[in-house]
Amino acid sequence: MNSEEIWTGRVDGTDPEQLRWHQVVAPYVPGGEPGACVFVGFASDEGVRRNTGRPGAAQGPDALRRALAPMALPAPLRAYDAGTITVTDGRLEDGQRRLGTTVTALLDAGEFPVVFGGGHEVAVGTYLGLAGSTRRAPGSVLGILNLDAHFDLRPDPIASSGTPFRQILEADADVRYAVLGVSQPSNTAALFATADRFGARYLLDDDCAEPARVDAFVTEFLARIDLLYLTIDLDVLPAAVAPGVSAPAAFGVGLPVVQAVCDRVTASGLLAVTDIAELNPGLDPDARTARTAARLAHRLVTRHVPGPPQK
Repeated sequence: MNSEEIWTGRVDGTDPEQLRWHQVVAPYVPGGEPGACVFVGFASDEGVRRNTGRPGAAQGPDALRRALAPMALPAPLRAYDAGTITVTDGRLEDGQRRLGTTVTALLDAGEFPVVFGGGHEVAVGTYLGLAGSTRRAPGSVLGILNLDAHFDLRPDPIASSGTPFRQILEADADVRYAVLGVSQPSNTAALFATADRFGARYLLDDDCAEPARVDAFVTEFLARIDLLYLTIDLDVLPAAVAPGVSAPAAFGVGLPVVQAVCDRVTASGLLAVTDIAELNPGLDPDARTARTAARLAHRLVTRHVPGPPQK
């Protein structure tokens, strides 16, 4: 399916106050004016398959685009689509490297990359892109804030959707890692010990019902870093809100809390790149999860990306 078939929807007019996403998103061509949002897809089930999860996340990027396309914009902005990197024949690591190269080029061009997964193995590619870019100054501290029911710090010898942040932390001593929404029943005591060994900060889903506690957690983390990568695993949300994921949450973190965290990080001035992972359209028959993910992407971008320059 080509981009024109995905970015479609209702048209109320072409005046600035009538625009929807599908009317402003154009194919990305390098060399344009910096400061735009650029969507990148990462179609991969390989990490989920290796982690013995339920496959289907490879269809996530286009489902998320379709859900975002008809949403109305609060104001005009510049947005582009750089296409989708597809993992084939089990070549996950190759796909992650290709995603990293794409994200690096976008960051170096002054754009705001928004990556749509795919399983949470997307995180390695997003990290490689930011780590290799000029946005990351030598000696700077990179923060990864993960909204997730899982630590994804598994010690498995083969990389999967359960290992990305262990891989990153083992490779880069200047990364600080925080997880908001961790579900105790979904993470063994060994994984909590691994998080402690890496100095990871975490807030349990049980504790995310208190807005002041969530805000304090995020604020304290932002104070310790120079640059931020925000990654959202949709299984952080309650199963009633996000059933279309590999591992739906029995409890989860409410959508208003997740949205408030998105607002806090966009206001910080530290956010460089974000991704949204684990959307599985085959498990999402009414597109509820896709619409929720699109709402989060909409919120992040419209609050982070400036409108077009005044003529």
